[in-house]
Amino acid sequence: MTRRAMSEQSFLMLTVLADGALHGYGIVRAVSELSQQRVVLRVGTLYGVIDRLCSDGLVELDSEQVHNGRLRRYYRITDNGLTTLAGETARRSEVVRAATERLRTRGLLPESGGTA
Repeated sequence: MTRRAMSEQSFLMLTVLADGALHGYGIVRAVSELSQQRVVLRVGTLYGVIDRLCSDGLVELDSEQVHNGRLRRYYRITDNGLTTLAGETARRSEVVRAATERLRTRGLLPESGGTA
């Protein structure tokens, strides 16, 4: 089975859930903060990604609570989600390393280390 590429939204959502369970609005706020307001999740996108992460076994429903008369569902990352996040983080780090090396070769980034 081929693993599909992980979207930025999925990566960010798994990253914020690695800190603990959050409800939908908490996920939206945390992703926005983590991405420095570059990624703003809309409700349709949020729940579409949550459904996909749940069906992939990376996230699961943690609890439900009524708040101001509305049901809040809290989601948490699974052990498989943590393992997947670690693998995706390593993969993305390798891509960044390769891009950095190429840009340094072309003089577009400074050489690392040794500068005071």
